[in-house]
Amino acid sequence: MEDTTYKMLYNAPIGKMVIISNGDAIIEIDHLNTEPELTENPDSLCLETARQLDEYFAGQRTSFDLPLEPKGTDFQRKAWVALTSIPYGETISYGEQAKRMDNPKAVRAVGGANGKNPFSIVVPCHRVIGANGTLTGYTGGMSRKEWLLSFELKMVNSELKMINSELKMVNSELKRLNNK
Repeated sequence: MEDTTYKMLYNAPIGKMVIISNGDAIIEIDHLNTEPELTENPDSLCLETARQLDEYFAGQRTSFDLPLEPKGTDFQRKAWVALTSIPYGETISYGEQAKRMDNPKAVRAVGGANGKNPFSIVVPCHRVIGANGTLTGYTGGMSRKEWLLSFELKMVNSELKMINSELKMVNSELKRLNNK
């Protein structure tokens, strides 16, 4: 008996992506560099993934709530779980990721595992950078990695400006009340 998969193309600001579901969980979200010959047959999980990606690209979502079914080694799955703990708008080094996995000498293996991450953006391997702060390795391409990191930083900075503005208003109101 053949397993049914459901597929959908997603038009992201950084190019086309494919979303694949097995009906119970998402099994792949990947960047496309060429126009695929793909018959789309999205299920509700593909559509929900697209909705959450829309929210992410609109600056309204910083994490994802999707059932994922990763296929990989135990080490790869552990590396992908570690990726989900990197906060939106922040970066860590491959060495830091290895330390978080209690395996500080596995820096190269971590890089290899991240390169096989089947859930682009949703499991944020784009947030891992070189030890010296340089952008290194991203299977979606370095221009996409740079775009994603810039986008997240811009969203975080925008949010901080709003918070700062609100704090100034509160502070002004407190001063006014204290002068009464």
